Amino acid sequence: MKSLYKSASGKKEILNLYDQKLRALDIVYTDQIIDTDFGKTNIIVTGDATKPPILVIHGSNGCAPIALETYSNLYKDFQVFALDVLAQPNRSTETRLSMKDNSYGIWINEIINKLGLKDVVMAGFSFGGLIILKTLIHNEKNIKEVFLAAPAFIVNGNPLVLLFKVFVPMKFYIKTKKRKYLENFLRTLFTEPDSFALNYLAKVFLYFKMDFTPVPVIKEAEAKSIQTPITIIAAKKDIMFPGIKMLKRAHKIFPSLKASVLLENSKHVQNSTDNKKIEQLILQK
Repeated sequence: MKSLYKSASGKKEILNLYDQKLRALDIVYTDQIIDTDFGKTNIIVTGDATKPPILVIHGSNGCAPIALETYSNLYKDFQVFALDVLAQPNRSTETRLSMKDNSYGIWINEIINKLGLKDVVMAGFSFGGLIILKTLIHNEKNIKEVFLAAPAFIVNGNPLVLLFKVFVPMKFYIKTKKRKYLENFLRTLFTEPDSFALNYLAKVFLYFKMDFTPVPVIKEAEAKSIQTPITIIAAKKDIMFPGIKMLKRAHKIFPSLKASVLLENSKHVQNSTDNKKIEQLILQK
């Protein structure tokens, strides 16, 4: 299989930043490698094994340590399983799955079965939301409840806006390596500056082959088939997956929608204050 990394040195730089973030969390954890039909999946496990399990899934071009930092107190009530999503710049196999079928759901359910987990809570941001919804569509019997923050797969933003505000600055940065274009990209999507994201994405954009496949949206029949309680946290200033548009469709298509929240001042990537609000929703379930 051809690597998604453009060079061995680029891969090393990205994974060094991964390790740096993991060390900075200063947590007690174990690494588990689950061998699935789609490849090896790296999972960072923290918290008490006697507590209920929660699977935390990061967004596109992310990694498990970022997800653990985003919701840093979940270990108090859960045993936390933070997954490195396949084919992302992290420590899992580079197998790229299709968003058009239920491959992501099959993959997650295989992991849940191999870990022997029941009554699993799931929390995911952005692309992680798509993965969670695919899991529910494929087989929701072991899932107790899910929390989706600015999730993909429900609605999409205006393609022309995304082209000029997201993809053009990204391409200009890749071509010129000038930080101002990367900073423009981050200002569009991030509610507040994030120094680690700046350094991490600076390497990812240059050294990793990203997936530019258009994100699909869930079919109404698929949404209506889901029985698991769903909480959706949408962001009003999110141009990727617009919050008001998202909640309008979610209330229409999800019979199991338990709660919805609109973060009035949030862009696609929440700040620490809003992440704490999301974390409290999960802890108070």
